[in-house]
Amino acid sequence: MASFNVVVADPDSGASYQLEAAEQDANRFMGKELGEEVDGGAVGLDGYTLLLTGGSDEAGRPMREDIEGSSVEEVLMREQGVGYNPARPGERKRLTIRGRQVSDETSQINAKIVGRGDESVESLLGLVEEDADEDDEE
Repeated sequence: MASFNVVVADPDSGASYQLEAAEQDANRFMGKELGEEVDGGAVGLDGYTLLLTGGSDEAGRPMREDIEGSSVEEVLMREQGVGYNPARPGERKRLTIRGRQVSDETSQINAKIVGRGDESVESLLGLVEEDADEDDEE
């Protein structure tokens, strides 16, 4: 079974959260492709919808939308894009890139929030401390 690190970006606040998808919940990501939407309940964000935007495998090879499947391919890169930033104009380089489909080889998935639930992200992840209750007790 696979387990992933899922980096969730919140476009409204500009914050990002690194979460762990357990083995049971990792199955919700298996077979999905970049650009697809996934239920946020897999990473503890019940009621939220996540859009898959990128990822990488164990070796650090990035996932690209223009490569089908989950296989590794060598691609001649000419322009700036995912996985390549040329040092000078006209520079080309052959790089090993992973396809757009999430598989067992994927180690990190990048996603952003596109649909919001009733509760805030911080409260669902347990990042908000309840200071009001402590003040009442004193």
